[in-house]
Amino acid sequence: MAAAASPSPYSMDSSPMNSNAEVSEIDRTRIPFVHTVPAASRILPSASQWNSIELDFNLVPRSENAYHSIPSNYSKSYEFELVVSDKPYFKRFLIILGLLVLVAIGLPLLLHFLPQAHRHKTSPMNFTLAVAHSLTFFDAQKSGRYPTTSPVKFRGISGMEDGNSRNPPVDLKGGFYDSGNNIKFSFPTAYTVTLLSWSVIEYHEKFDDINELDHVGSTGNGTNPFTDLSCWEKPEDMSYPRPVFACDGTTAADLAGEVVAALSAASIVFRDEKDYSNELVQAAESLYVAATKKGQTTYTSVKACGGEASRVYNSSGFQDELVWGGTWLFFATGNTTFLEYAALNFSAAIKQQDPKEQGVFYWNNKVVATGILLTRLRFFRDLGFPFEIGFKAASDMTEAMICSYLSDKHFHKSPGGLIVLMPDGSPPIQYAATASFLTKLYSDYLELGLQSSVTCGKDGFSLQTMRSFSTSQVRYILGENPMKMSYLVGFGKKYPTHVHHRAASIPKDGKKYSCLEGEQWKVKKEPNPNTLFGAMVAGPDKSDKFSDDRTKPWFTEPTIASNAGLVAALIATHDPPERSFGSKGPNLGIDQERIFSSIHLTPPAP
Repeated sequence: MAAAASPSPYSMDSSPMNSNAEVSEIDRTRIPFVHTVPAASRILPSASQWNSIELDFNLVPRSENAYHSIPSNYSKSYEFELVVSDKPYFKRFLIILGLLVLVAIGLPLLLHFLPQAHRHKTSPMNFTLAVAHSLTFFDAQKSGRYPTTSPVKFRGISGMEDGNSRNPPVDLKGGFYDSGNNIKFSFPTAYTVTLLSWSVIEYHEKFDDINELDHVGSTGNGTNPFTDLSCWEKPEDMSYPRPVFACDGTTAADLAGEVVAALSAASIVFRDEKDYSNELVQAAESLYVAATKKGQTTYTSVKACGGEASRVYNSSGFQDELVWGGTWLFFATGNTTFLEYAALNFSAAIKQQDPKEQGVFYWNNKVVATGILLTRLRFFRDLGFPFEIGFKAASDMTEAMICSYLSDKHFHKSPGGLIVLMPDGSPPIQYAATASFLTKLYSDYLELGLQSSVTCGKDGFSLQTMRSFSTSQVRYILGENPMKMSYLVGFGKKYPTHVHHRAASIPKDGKKYSCLEGEQWKVKKEPNPNTLFGAMVAGPDKSDKFSDDRTKPWFTEPTIASNAGLVAALIATHDPPERSFGSKGPNLGIDQERIFSSIHLTPPAP
């Protein structure tokens, strides 16, 4: 593997851096929260329902060229004599010249005042449409009561009995099915909520400008993976048992940390809904206190909690989620206690991560993303002692990571230009999407801080190089690749039509198909009867090869976690909204201050 064969681009020393269900009191003591984090009515959790978390704490959770200074080749006393020999011709010349001047002045003004939506469509690739499509996928993944206003018409009400198999029963209706199966996994769902929230916090101006802010704002576990994976049945037709797995926050520290991050980030998104935002924060604080006690472990190491989930989402550690959650909780509260934990334990998180995952941001590894967030703090809200050591280490690691994406010395790229961050057989586009997001986001931080490049030892990369990389990865996903295939379903002229997805592959014909009867639709050679708009499939291998085959999920299956990464990359690389004349500062479409809205403090005295 390329990353393993080369020295780590960001190795460090070991110095420290600094509707809810009712449950009996007995059961509430034993199980602080239920192993699901769905939201029934929108992608980010709504004020009316984050009902899949059951907490022990009873909470719902110029530079200009001086041309005038260039010495003239002529003396200033040099005289010119103009002789006009053909006055009518000269008059026509002046008229044409005047018209050209008017066009030169008027065209930019005309373009400026054209409607915003038309300006977005000047690009050969319509990123606005791509954002809309990628958000629509989440509509197709909804469980529970299905909104009649949904653009996805082949879906309907499903999973209304989720949670009833537990004694006592708990209300686990709603949420999102993870992928092409009918399972709801808490760990990747919480990660999805955190990442979508982060993209809204940073780029809400862009979302609003393309009329997708309400979509992303409106848009766990509780099932048996073995049954769900072995049965090809629409979620509306499910009739098999769907048992619930529940976790203790003091042991399932990775899951708890990610839920804390999701609650905290969402509370910033919904800051204007004060009561709801406060409930999210209070739940996150209580859960974080429990999760950071001694005796932590991963949720998949406790079978009663998530042993079955290890087949699909096997967590390799918990420290990255705890520093990730602590960092987000600090942003949500301004309480430096949470930031201190994150800064002091950041080096431990780096050591605990799987070596082959260095530089990768996805549901199982939050180290690089936490480094970006701590670097943001250092750039714009440096708190000094005792955090400076941790901030410096995070920013050094972040620069090294970005350089590793751009230099070709640490990570290979496919023949078509897709960065391959985990060349162990894992489909690379989900990791390329988050790398695109982080690189573009960091370039925006640098420009806001009046920096023009990222330093890589004696060398460096310009902001333009960083942004070109980010855009190239997105454009690859959208069709600029050797297969000429858009891996976003419904986007472009050629995209996958045999998506590994139960609901999309079975026709909505009024008939109910059992598990065995559903198998015919899984193996059919014809395209899916329902187009799963906005689903980013697993995509090609590291050699750019792709097979549009429903029976090969490693090519054709989408997931909500992967789609969240694509949404983030798309909105980050999308053109910013136009500004009015007289606006100062760089126009990046990023909100520098929103994430700091709860931080009202001064650095502590030495």
